[in-house]
Amino acid sequence: MQLTTIGIDLAKNVFQVHGVDVHGKAALKKQLKRGQMVTFFANLPPCLIGMEACASAHYWARKLQAFGHTVKLMAPQFVKPYVKTNKHDAADAEAICEAVSRPNMRFVPIKSTDQQAVLAQHRVRQGLVKARTAQANQIRGLLGEFGLVVPQGIACLHQRVPELLDEAKDDLPGMFRGLIQRLLDHLKELDRQVCEMEAQIQAWHRANALSRRLEKVPGIGPITASALVASVGDAKNFTNGRQLAAWLGLVPKQHSTGGKTNLQGISKRGDTYLRTLLIHGARSVIRHAERKLEAHGWLHKLIARRNKNVAVVALANKNARIVWALLACDREFQFDYAAP
Repeated sequence: MQLTTIGIDLAKNVFQVHGVDVHGKAALKKQLKRGQMVTFFANLPPCLIGMEACASAHYWARKLQAFGHTVKLMAPQFVKPYVKTNKHDAADAEAICEAVSRPNMRFVPIKSTDQQAVLAQHRVRQGLVKARTAQANQIRGLLGEFGLVVPQGIACLHQRVPELLDEAKDDLPGMFRGLIQRLLDHLKELDRQVCEMEAQIQAWHRANALSRRLEKVPGIGPITASALVASVGDAKNFTNGRQLAAWLGLVPKQHSTGGKTNLQGISKRGDTYLRTLLIHGARSVIRHAERKLEAHGWLHKLIARRNKNVAVVALANKNARIVWALLACDREFQFDYAAP
């Protein structure tokens, strides 16, 4: 039995495997326990293996590549059309096996352990920032019930809350003051952890040449640069800058038919975290550009004729294309660069 293509439906403990031979006929339908995966594929001749880009996919891709197999990851929404019947593990594995052999299928680059480690830091930092914001809003809401209003900004909470508690100590129960103080201490601890995570990310950024190269682009700082380098990996997996922008969901969504082109808002596909970082960076660049007395160049003309939010997304799209050019073509950023 010579298998040429295998589809694996990943799970925590039970994995479904579907393999076909050189003629495309099903030659393997097998269920493997987690402990059997390594032994089974280590003794299997090299072949093409397809998996959905889901939890643990990058780990198994690196593991199977070490055995000489060619491993390709696919987005789950691209595999769904190949499911013939009701959803179950065997049907999913067969659909994955069929999808990975398609010549026009789009594949997800396999991440290294270093890339996954950096992205894990970004995800933890993102979760801490959300928790910090939620904690700050809870403190504001509880104080508002007693008529105490704090100005916007987390820094104002650290400065004003102790003063408000001291000024209204005669009107507030001691139990409530102790509760607010406990929440304030928790907020300070979250703030400290966010700063620690940012310091670790910046340390990785300073040690990475590609990340430092992206930092030179206006609107891209150490956090955005490190996240882009870790997520994109080899930029040559994208044919051009527009493909990278589309992968980030920064291009218009189409609904065209009968020769009529209908472009809508941005598709918002891909990594929401990266897209958010690029858009926030573009927003800061536009805010700085509006303060300049001399209005010239592409950005100022765009701001003059379009809504500010449209200009922000357009600049984020442009920065994504610049990122691709810097990474794929091994270039340094130049403000006055002109395409040949």
